[in-house]
Amino acid sequence: MIELRLEVEDLADTRFAVSPLAEAVLSLRIWLLPGYYVLHLPWLRRARADMGDLDIRLLLALVGPHRTVPDFLATRPDEPVPEFAEELARVRTVPPAKVARDIVAAQVGGRVPALLEEGLGRPGRLRDRIVRLLEDYWETIFVPQWPRMLGVLEADMLYRAQQLTRGGARALFADLHPAIAWRRGILRLEVTQPHREQRIPISGRGLSLMPTLFVKTPGLPLSPNEPPLVQYPARGLATLWEAAPPPPPGVLADLVGRPKAEILAGLDRPASTTDLARRLGVTAGAVSQQLAVLYGAGLVSRARAGRSVLYARTEMGNDLLRGR
Repeated sequence: MIELRLEVEDLADTRFAVSPLAEAVLSLRIWLLPGYYVLHLPWLRRARADMGDLDIRLLLALVGPHRTVPDFLATRPDEPVPEFAEELARVRTVPPAKVARDIVAAQVGGRVPALLEEGLGRPGRLRDRIVRLLEDYWETIFVPQWPRMLGVLEADMLYRAQQLTRGGARALFADLHPAIAWRRGILRLEVTQPHREQRIPISGRGLSLMPTLFVKTPGLPLSPNEPPLVQYPARGLATLWEAAPPPPPGVLADLVGRPKAEILAGLDRPASTTDLARRLGVTAGAVSQQLAVLYGAGLVSRARAGRSVLYARTEMGNDLLRGR
């Protein structure tokens, strides 16, 4: 059990963030435990096809079944949706001694894998090798799929922000995950990581909440000295790898036209223009024009999340889709 004690100022400074670097690092577990992450099997099949001759054994050694992610690869983002290159540049500046210390601390009842142990004598060089491999891994595996993945993560942040606005901290934390509970200024986490029982005062440092696609239970940094951060599974994961939204009802297509009907049906979760365009196999410009009409008619709403604008069906749009 981990308890995070939030003062009023900490609660006011609770923010949401997405970390492209964390998504890339956490995804490495899928390669090692595909049977545990069955919802990601479509992603894994595509990743294997794209892998080519890229050798990621060193990266897999970092996140094996009996170890956690080293803290220097899971730091709190400085902004809601940073660029991957920005986060990787920050990793390049991590002191070598911290790299070695975090790798050793991430082991769970075992020794450091040989691929990492031989590099701990010169942790600065090991850090640079890890950075180069992560850069190649991102370009090879993530770049083609990142807009769609980011759409799901940003949709989650929009939903959580609405929960916070409507019901305050109690409503927000009650809906994050069954292992997370909020009461009287204390956020309790039943975590599976190798944390001993801790009571961590946030002490004016604020708290970041990070939706992720590649975890099934909440997580947080191993060291209580790291900037406070809680990772939790993002909503909408089950629909992430669907090829396309279901076909719209014929009557709706006749009424508003097939392109608008497909977009309206595709908004089963908030999505960006880019996400919808990829799912529907059309250009972002075409989607943007149709969304403008739907927005003007009051059938969709829009809100900014990070650098993207997310669209969602309104109640009127829901009623129209259901034929009411």
